[in-house]
Amino acid sequence: MRLGIGIMLLIMGIQNKDWAMGLFSVFFLYQAVTDTGCCSSQECNTPAKCEAKGTVTNVPDQDIEYEEIK
Repeated sequence: MRLGIGIMLLIMGIQNKDWAMGLFSVFFLYQAVTDTGCCSSQECNTPAKCEAKGTVTNVPDQDIEYEEIK
């Protein structure tokens, strides 16, 4: 996605002779090549296992009873 946006902005920047758009394209191309992003420190990612304090993690599957309401 970033590579496509970077190439598109680079082409548009060259066609319009707009250096600001060229800088944006360099930013997106850099992200695509190095596989980094705005969250390179992984602060936006959620952990694979989320365990909150005080919760029971080994709860067996229970049968759920449903009651039809008319």
